[in-house]
Order: sequence, then C-alpha cells, then structure tokens
Amino acid sequence: MAERSTAAVDVADESGGTDGKGKPSASAVERTTADGSTDHDSDDSASADASGISDTADEVRQAPQPPELHSGHKLARRYRLEECITRLDGFSSWRAVDEKLRRAVGVHLLAADHPRARPVLAAARSAALLGDPRFVQVLDAVEENDLVYVVHEWLPDATSLTALLASGPLPTHEAYQLVTQITQAMAAAHREGLAHLRLTPGCVLRTAAGQYRIRGLAVNAALRGITSDHPQRTDTEAIGALLYASLTHRWPYGEDAYGLGGMAELTGDSLVPPDQVRAGVHRGLSELAMRAMVNDGATASRQEQPCTTPEELAKAIAALPRIRPPEPEFAAPPPYQSPGYRQQGVYGGPVPRPPAGPAGAPTVTTPPALPGRAGKVLKWSVSALLIAALGLGSWQLADTLLKGGEPPAPDPGQSEIEQQKQPETAPTGKPVEISLAKDFDPFGGDPTENSDQVGNAIDGDAGTFWQTMYYNSAKFGNLKDGVGLILDLGESRQISTVKVGFRGSTSADFLAADEDTAQLPGSLNGFSKVSSGSGTEVELKAKKPIRTRYVLVWLTELPLTEEGNYRGRITEVEVLS
Repeated sequence: MAERSTAAVDVADESGGTDGKGKPSASAVERTTADGSTDHDSDDSASADASGISDTADEVRQAPQPPELHSGHKLARRYRLEECITRLDGFSSWRAVDEKLRRAVGVHLLAADHPRARPVLAAARSAALLGDPRFVQVLDAVEENDLVYVVHEWLPDATSLTALLASGPLPTHEAYQLVTQITQAMAAAHREGLAHLRLTPGCVLRTAAGQYRIRGLAVNAALRGITSDHPQRTDTEAIGALLYASLTHRWPYGEDAYGLGGMAELTGDSLVPPDQVRAGVHRGLSELAMRAMVNDGATASRQEQPCTTPEELAKAIAALPRIRPPEPEFAAPPPYQSPGYRQQGVYGGPVPRPPAGPAGAPTVTTPPALPGRAGKVLKWSVSALLIAALGLGSWQLADTLLKGGEPPAPDPGQSEIEQQKQPETAPTGKPVEISLAKDFDPFGGDPTENSDQVGNAIDGDAGTFWQTMYYNSAKFGNLKDGVGLILDLGESRQISTVKVGFRGSTSADFLAADEDTAQLPGSLNGFSKVSSGSGTEVELKAKKPIRTRYVLVWLTELPLTEEGNYRGRITEVEVLS
C-alpha cells in the first residue's frame, strides 16, 4: 500500500462539499449533462471543489446570479435556448439549437459582471484555438450586452464514463483504450499551455464509434474558479483516478463519488493498487494507475518513478506490451450431416419413403432409371450436345472480339456502381450543375465539418475553400477513415469526371450513390467507389459514364499545413457529364 497523495484532493468527489462527507442526492441521478450524454452524476450540476478554488465563500455568495432566461430565448439571433441543464454558482448551462446550421449545441451563460466572466472568455477562446478533435470543441465565445456565453458541441450519441461505469468495471482492452486516448489528448493540450483541472468521469465521453473525447478543457475550471500551482500534476492524477475507477469499479479515495463506492471502509487513508482490490485486473494497468496517482515518490512496486505529467504517463503507456482486444466469439457450426441424394428438388433433405402398404406386404424397391445400354446411349448423347454448345459459344465470342466488340459479360473487378445500367451516350465533358453541397463526417462524434464553409467549394472562386477540422496525422489522427463533401445534382444525371482542387497534396476517392437513390445517404454504405487520385488538381474519372444524383468526394489522406497540423482544403469542385 502507498500513502494517499494530498494533491489528489482536487479530483475527489465534487458533490462532497468542503468536509468530503456528502453523498450525491437522488435528484442528481440520471440528469442530462451539458454535452448531450445521459449521466448519473452531471459534471455541471455539482458544487465547486473543496480545494483549488480562487473565490472565497463570501465572494461566491455575492456573485451575480445567472441571468433569468427562458426556453425559446435567442442569443445573437441564432442560438435558441431549449432546456436548462444546470443553474449553479452564478452561471447556467443549456441545451440549445443553432438555427443557422440546424444542429444542437451546448451553451454556458454568465452575467457580464460576474467575477469569473473574463477568465471564462479567455479559457474558451484558448480552448477553441486548440482545434483537437479529441476534445469537445468550443464553437463560440461572446460578450453581448449584459451576458457572456460560451457555445460548444453537443454530442447526442456520446456516453459519459459515469454512465459506462454504472454497470461495472470496463473490460481490460477498453480501459487501455481509455487511458491511452485521454493521456495523449491531455499531453497535446499541455504542450499548448492548456490544462483541464477538473477531469472527472462526467467529462470523459465515449462516442458511438468507440473514441473517447474530453469536454470542458480549461472552461469547466474557469466557470468554478479552480486554479492549480501544478496543473500537469493535477491532470495526471485525475487520469490515474479515472483508470483506477475503470479497473476496479471503485473511486480510489475515501468517500463515494460519481456513483462509485469509495475506499474508506476497505483501506482507510491508504491507497491500494487496483489488482489488490479486484481479481483479474491487468498488472501493467494497475501499476500505471498507481504511478499516475501517487506523486510523493511512493508507488505500488516502489520500483518505478511516479508520472507527474501527461507526457511522462504517455511514455509509460507506450512502454507497456500492447493489450489486444478479445478474440471475437463465433457460434459453433452445426454438426456435419451427409447430404444424401437429390430427391424431388431437395438437396441433402430426408429421402421420401413410399407409402406403407398393408401389414406384412413386401417392400418394393424402384430400380434406377434407364439401366444397361439405353443409359449409356443417353449419357453419350448429352455429352455430345454439351460439347457442341461450348464450341458454338467459343466461336461466337472469338468472332465478336475479332470485329472489335467487347464480351457481353461484366468485368468482375468493377464496383457495383460501374456494373449498373450504363448510359448509351459517350462522355460529353459538359459541366453538371450542383444544386447543393453538404459536409459529410459519418465517423465523428459531431457529424459535421465546418458546415458554414461548404459553399466556398462550389462558388467558382478558387481563392476560397472549404476545410476540415485539424488532425494530428495525415490519416485523421487514426480517429476516422475520412471525411468529405456530398454533391447533390438535383436529379439523376450522367457523370464521367469529378475535378477537385486542393490546397496541399491530398488523396481522395470519387464515390457515387446508386442511380435510383432518391434521398441523401446517411452513411458511407450508401455510396460505391468509382475511382481514386491524389495531388492538388485531381481528375477523378469513371471507366464509363454513370448515372447518379449524389456524388461524394471522400478525403482519405490530408496534407501538412503551415500551422504544423493536418487538414484538408477543397478550393473548388466541378462535375462533368
């Protein structure tokens, strides 16, 4: 056992008050959080932490109350407030609708004269500049009249770690993915000078695609006035506590928190390694949790030094042998049965029995048809007819090829979209009018990628462009397979070529929906690949003209930008018939 680190108080139960003895109330159960996920313990509904808060108790009591707004109120004639999620400590949080882009968003509101209004604005603007897709993005930070508000993404398909842990500890591979992704994200944030300081289970979200995202970077701490002299150490210990809870289904400190039982009744003030709390815990992950949480020089094994920064923790994770996902379970095949004979068009089925005769009657066995010489004659006749048919077919195929024609059979290597009914006309090279362009991100937590810039790709001006979000590698930070633009042609039209201009050499695919598709596909499965290419001026050509209404320009590899990250930029798209 190791002694509990005093620095870990900052991530203890947020609902415990100053004495740490409080428990979450029943009203806090199943409350919706400000990111759109359902949580048992809303991060925004808890009181301020006991330590690390710059405001005094008198200052908090005298802070301006949240503005008295109601559902239906509009901010900047754009953000319509729908539901108040939290009203706490001088600020309120809402679920809202961005009427311009027609999507759900989250909004934090404060009075402009609130003592934390300026720090909140500064934190939100700094977090927005990070542009890392592993964090819930800040979309806007505004001071308007007597209000300050911060607008952020709303992830309706995400589930908080609090809700995930409600049913038990995470599987070993899932806990490994959690600590790996969260640590790498926080290491990237600290390299840019940003800290979270309030990294709790309610702030960690798992999307439907299996990616973990962090909400409230810098902003959650600013809303509550939380500061730290050692921000990297504070965030590292918080990551260790999340890993500990994921492995043991216990909150590592004394009191209950986030729907998890504390350790006071088991260990008192001592910190016990996860593999001593629950059987079957991975030894390497258990030691990682202890190295992240204990920063006074004491660790579970006393052989490894503690990790005091997310960067050090990321290196320790990389040194672990890779933890592979469990092998998929396949259903056992049915026992083998002899196929038997073909009887009445049924292969392998039961052989029908003749109707039973009177009792004691002898069983009559039907002899095989056409025995002896007649059967041999029939067999040779059928063989001769087959040989003649094959010879005739070969002669016709050779004649067609010599005359410059093509064999009638389709190429088995073609995609489905190329094997559909082809138009009789040849490519004309004439531009096809694009009725609508829409960004397409089916693998992201938010299915949009800078929707307000889409029109720049079809405005006829090569000086403007639509761009993706920032990513940490050319392969979208290994977070998704790609993003793209869907081009709606208004009706099914003949297409032969898609010309795309990029800023920076970019790899892309030309995909198209089936000819009879009448509605905009909602997933990548609704499209078939036609061709691929890469460069700055790319012509994506079909082998033969096709007919479709919906064309997808699908970016698969991004260029390095001048800012040192990766993002795709389309200056102009043209479709030719």
